[in-house]
Amino acid sequence: MEVEFPPVPVRLDGYKGASDVFIDANVQLALAGARKLAATGRRVHVVMPDQGEYDRTYKMFKDAITNLGAGVSLGHLKEEGGVGFSFQGIFAGYGPESKAQGLAADTYLIINATCVELLNVRQYVNSMAAKDPAKVFVLWNMELDTLRGDLGLPAFPPKEVHYAFLSAFRPVYFLRTRDYSKSVNVAPFIVNYSGALFREYPGPWQIMLKQDNGEYACIAEDRTRYNLGELKEELQAAMGLNTEEEGSALQFLRRGAKFSTWFEDDYEQEQSHEWRL
Repeated sequence: MEVEFPPVPVRLDGYKGASDVFIDANVQLALAGARKLAATGRRVHVVMPDQGEYDRTYKMFKDAITNLGAGVSLGHLKEEGGVGFSFQGIFAGYGPESKAQGLAADTYLIINATCVELLNVRQYVNSMAAKDPAKVFVLWNMELDTLRGDLGLPAFPPKEVHYAFLSAFRPVYFLRTRDYSKSVNVAPFIVNYSGALFREYPGPWQIMLKQDNGEYACIAEDRTRYNLGELKEELQAAMGLNTEEEGSALQFLRRGAKFSTWFEDDYEQEQSHEWRL
């Protein structure tokens, strides 16, 4: 499963703001989500990308993790190899070995991994799933659309990571905001507008337009996921900004030659279509 929503105010969202703010907010939200899942009887393991992040996070949130009880634990993607080396551990102390808690868990919230670390995420998921196919894995606020965009570039994992792995994760809660602007030939000459792509399973995918009062209103919905080009087009139509003649040169120049990303286009190469549903 995939869960995606802004963990911090939009102006600081993701690594466009202070990365530590994003990372720490994500940890707090993941622990809060883990607490609610543990209350239903699940054994939840919050998984950091590496030993260094684990050591840092354990030091910062040790009291909170302890107070959550035995149903919530913290670990990292390399924990099956035991305690490893990290500069954070040398200077601030290592966190306790988390392998046993990871093996005992039945629900995993994987957070804060980068594109390069997606290979470790896949290895971890496959290893744990092989031990018990009933285990549940949640990619929590990892901004997968951003990570997918880097796949296939030099020094990054291949696109096959999306085709064979990421495509199998169904978004169960998804909220990504977008800000746009368009120039017009009358005052105020620049029109700013904002919207969001929203989905709460099992409901449909929805395109939301931000109103003047800050609330969002649904303007379109579909059973399958909208691509980013369709999101922008629907928002422009709702704002009355689709003023170019269909098929005109001006429409082409404004829209561009490419209306969608490679991972939105490569439907036939995906081993699963869950991420679209």
